[in-house]
This record gives sequence, structure tokens and C-alpha cells, in this order.
Amino acid sequence: MAEAERIIGTPDTPDAAGDGQERPEDAAAGERADSEGTRPAGESGTGEPEPAAAPPRGKRRIAVLFAVASFAYALDLITKMIVVAKLEHHPPIEIIGDWLKFEAIRNAGAAFGFGEAFTVIFTMIAAAVIVVIARLARKLYSLPWALALGLLLGGALGNLTDRIFRAPGVFEGAVVDFIAPKHFAVFNLADSAIVCGGILIVLLSFKGLDPDGTVHKD
Repeated sequence: MAEAERIIGTPDTPDAAGDGQERPEDAAAGERADSEGTRPAGESGTGEPEPAAAPPRGKRRIAVLFAVASFAYALDLITKMIVVAKLEHHPPIEIIGDWLKFEAIRNAGAAFGFGEAFTVIFTMIAAAVIVVIARLARKLYSLPWALALGLLLGGALGNLTDRIFRAPGVFEGAVVDFIAPKHFAVFNLADSAIVCGGILIVLLSFKGLDPDGTVHKD
């Protein structure tokens, strides 16, 4: 009889055994939970660092804008330095016969030699364009617009540098031009960047694409 009561009073269910006491497996599970809950930020469950979040799309477009502008500006500046050092006061260099020559010209006017009497005004316009582009970059989310504005910014900076630092004086300096096609005005790479950027902006406007990436459909 005592043996039967002993058997009946010892249930097989795990909850009944050791009532109020923590089992070894429960303690181990709690330690695992605490360990996972207090895992350092930036680490995955496997102990490896989690990949960093990608930069916002707007910042990538701004980076493209300034990269294109820097490339256009540097290329224009380098070519002008070479032209002044090697070509100025020398005979023109024929590239494609009479159809294309390299000839150093000092231009006090706007792009392609227009408006030589308004050098200061063109300098102010170039400076205003740079300010407008810098302000517009804050809401730039379109890659084509980033390319267009980058070309425009690089070209404007290139010619503005000449206006400020070349003779005859500050804000009145003459721009160095050297690309001379037949029956056309002499120009430089900054002029080319400005024209290409302007054409691209016109095309994007016709397509209804805004700098913030919004598309307007008529």
C-alpha cells in the first residue's frame, strides 16, 4: 500500500516536479534570451557585423552633381593652362585642316565671344547661376538632372575663374578660348559644358521631369 501511494504521488508531468524551483533547462533558455536581447547594435545573430545602411538617394544624386562639376571644371582649367603656356602667341594648330584649329583667344564677352561690353554683367550672371544650382541641389533626386546641373556648374565655375583671376582685372578678366571651328566662334570646354547642360535641361523639361524626380504627364 505504501508502495502504491508512493507511485501515485509521483506524477510524470514536468510541471509537478520541483514545484517553485528553476530547472537547468529553463535557466539555460533564460540566459540565451538575455544574451540575444542584449546583443550589441550592428551585429547579426551569427556574430558578424550587419551591413551599413545605404546612403539616401538624394545624397547620391548630389554626389553625382558635384563629381560631374569637379570633372568639367578640372578639365577646363587644365586645358586653359596648357593653351596659355604652349599656344598663346604662337600660330594656330590645325587639327582637321581648315575645319578645326586650336587657337588661343582672350574673350572678354560671354560664351562664343558675344557681348564683350558686358563683362561684369556676365560675371554676376555666372555667380548667380552657381548660387541657384547650389540651392537646388538640396532637393535633387533625379540622376539626369544631376548630370545636367553638374555640367552647368562646372562650366560656370570654369569661366568665372577666368573672370576673377585673369587680366585686365577682378570680375573683368578675359576668358581663354581655343577651340576654333571653321565659320564658327572660338570657344572652350567650359562653354561646351554649359551648352550641353542647358540642352539636357531643356530636354528634361519637355519630358516633364523635375529635379526632385517628379514626372508631369500632359
